[in-house]
Amino acid sequence: MKRIINKILAAGVLLVSHACTDLTEKTYDVIPTESFGKTPAQQAALIGPLYNSVGNYWPNLFWVQPSTDEMVIPTRGGDWGDGGQHVRMYTHTWEAIQDNGRFNGIWNWCYNAITAINLQMASVTEPSTLAELKALRAFFHYVAMDNFGNVIIANGVSSGNPPQSTRAQVYAFIEKELLEAYPNLSETVGGAYYTRFNKYVVDMLLAKLYLNAEVYTGTPQWAKVVVHTSRIIDSGKFSLPADFFSTFKTNNQGSPEIILATAYDKTKRQGFNIQMPVCHYRQRLEFNLGGDPWNGPCAVPSFYHSFSDKDIRKNMWMVGQRYAADGTPLTDDGLPLVLDPEVKALVMPAGAATRIQGARAAKYEIQRNNTETNQDNDFVIFRLGDAILMRGEANLRLGNMTAALADVNIIRERAGVPAYTASTLTLTELLAERGREMAWELHRRQDLIRFGKFNSGKDFMASSPAHTRLFPIPNDQIVLNPNLKQNPGY
Repeated sequence: MKRIINKILAAGVLLVSHACTDLTEKTYDVIPTESFGKTPAQQAALIGPLYNSVGNYWPNLFWVQPSTDEMVIPTRGGDWGDGGQHVRMYTHTWEAIQDNGRFNGIWNWCYNAITAINLQMASVTEPSTLAELKALRAFFHYVAMDNFGNVIIANGVSSGNPPQSTRAQVYAFIEKELLEAYPNLSETVGGAYYTRFNKYVVDMLLAKLYLNAEVYTGTPQWAKVVVHTSRIIDSGKFSLPADFFSTFKTNNQGSPEIILATAYDKTKRQGFNIQMPVCHYRQRLEFNLGGDPWNGPCAVPSFYHSFSDKDIRKNMWMVGQRYAADGTPLTDDGLPLVLDPEVKALVMPAGAATRIQGARAAKYEIQRNNTETNQDNDFVIFRLGDAILMRGEANLRLGNMTAALADVNIIRERAGVPAYTASTLTLTELLAERGREMAWELHRRQDLIRFGKFNSGKDFMASSPAHTRLFPIPNDQIVLNPNLKQNPGY
């Protein structure tokens, strides 16, 4: 991972470095940008910095996960009040203007990346590099469309106010771009292609597009999900490690399950710091962390209880008495630090008794004795376990129970829980199984919407209006571009 990040950083230098000497002088310590990017190899090298934007997938989408049934950020006294934004996110009462910053961050992340890709594509002629850039651009359009619905198709460098397209139009654009790019993409997995878009990443992105096609366009595409997930599963280039948690370890770049990840390094490519928001303040002593954690996001109690005690995946939750690194039981204001999976309310008074409420996530290994507040784990965007469950779901919806059971029970077996049968595998059960397998991997909102459960009741919320399945177009963007119209209901 460190070698990959060093290459990305080195490539980034190529975009910003220039010779500040006499134009006739030969320079040997930098590559003049005006003469770089002429050959296919040089064009490929310039892709590196554009992948840096993929690294912002986790920090942008993590903070909207309380809109689902898997994460809650309760207010504990003065902690995590933040003007009520976390309560609004959980109860689907967010507002276009008041919560503009939360949504504007996602929008800007997507379209800043798309703009940078378009600028690079204007000078690229090498077919495989151009295909890779098209796929990367389609990915950011996909994220924007999934979150906001009717967004902008930005397929070139232009000036003025771009028009807004319908969700169906954006869907068609993404599909076309990915299918056109596919033949020229590499089939190489790992090595130089770790964290990069190859055919299997595009197969996964197309499968996600088709999995949610009924939501996006009104027309289901289950058979196409089977086609593209099968290309991944049957390729033989990915496998499920026996240890479920190995895919999320600190040094997880070698996991054979990863289809697409974004590389992090605690000093060279910072940004992955999940241990900081989730851990209790005193857990700094448990892991010898480089700073005090923030004691915020935790599991929704009913979501935690959806894991049986036999389920290996339940070990992702930190509950019970916590201990310092030397084995000493931890306390908080004299109260034993026993993390309680129950959360009594969304807004609670201050004090040690409320600070211990909520199961904390440790799916991604917490890096012990880390003097930095960032970690080295790579964040996994797409993985084989997800592809297997996606194919199982598509087959179940197509009425192919035998094929659905074969896939879903592979996941169940690894988790150490009993296999489903034709009478027990239902769509409701499959959604629950996806929750347990994919917990806190930033897919839950999309899954709940597809299964028609996003607006259903959950702990501390009876129900919510249907328009919240889309986030509001950020108010800042509407002010800047009069062609943008706000989503209904906002």
